[in-house]
Amino acid sequence: MDAVPPKGIVGGGPAAAHVCGHDIHTTVALGVARVLARLRRQLSGTVVFLFQPAEETLSGARALIDAGVLERTGVAEIHALHCGPFPVGTFAATPGYGLPGQDKAEVTLPGPGAPDAARRLAAEIGALATVAPPQTPADIERLLADALTPDGPLARFVAVRARAQEAGVSVAYRCWPQERYGEVRADIRRLAMSWAGAAVRFPSEPFPAMVCPERDARMLAHHLRRAMGREAVTELHAAFPPFSGEDFALYLDRVPGTFTFLGVRAPHAPITAGYPHYPDFAPDERAVGIGVRAMAGWIAERTHRARGLPGGSGGSGGSGQGGPTTPTGSRTSG
Repeated sequence: MDAVPPKGIVGGGPAAAHVCGHDIHTTVALGVARVLARLRRQLSGTVVFLFQPAEETLSGARALIDAGVLERTGVAEIHALHCGPFPVGTFAATPGYGLPGQDKAEVTLPGPGAPDAARRLAAEIGALATVAPPQTPADIERLLADALTPDGPLARFVAVRARAQEAGVSVAYRCWPQERYGEVRADIRRLAMSWAGAAVRFPSEPFPAMVCPERDARMLAHHLRRAMGREAVTELHAAFPPFSGEDFALYLDRVPGTFTFLGVRAPHAPITAGYPHYPDFAPDERAVGIGVRAMAGWIAERTHRARGLPGGSGGSGGSGQGGPTTPTGSRTSG
């Protein structure tokens, strides 16, 4: 399983660390696999578990897809569970939302005044942002509250990191909805071209946003409320967190499925203890058993419902479920 590299830890870190919950994800997936193995005679389909590395570099899902894993296993749907800064014992469903993608730009500036121009241009591009990275736990609490608010501040956003270099500006940004990529690219070009001789390059196509099918997410939320209690489930109304992406997006571009947050914040713990990528990330390990119970029940239910999917005997995937084949619940990625 991959860990978070030092530069990916908020504030930096001395070494790679498991501060995104990949160890929790793997443990939950193994637990679900053991439960379903005992229930195999009661299942109506095939469950496939995808233990995918390299999520932090957004390359693991692409590698598995390119290797033909989804086709070879006949995946018809895919489900994932990811640690989140919600109280332990709760889940956050993401109907119609998910996580933003990412786009990058490089601006080069000519002449002896390039360093000063780069600093000024970086500030101008940075001002395109509508949401700023949290600086305090209170900022994180506010972001979370915004994500739970229908038509709230995060319903549409742009998050930008623009860094001045010796003769140019390096830009990485995320936005929601992803249809705004064209708009933001046009803004970057406009700002850059106001500087004589500037050249703008977008090295690649934007990495896609992860958009969770609304119908599937609401079905999962209904299942969790029935199985775990009505108060155990909340629904996000925005892509959250706005500063992170997820290569699970590449799976959902191919097959339907769900991506749900598993609450790992211990009672009375600071929100950073349950927020991936913070150096004091310390998930409440009771979440493991809760995640196993929730996902084992959901995946078992999906194997029965999958029998009615168009195309007959397909599969589902993720960490995976099936019958059609269903990859399920938790991945080694985080």
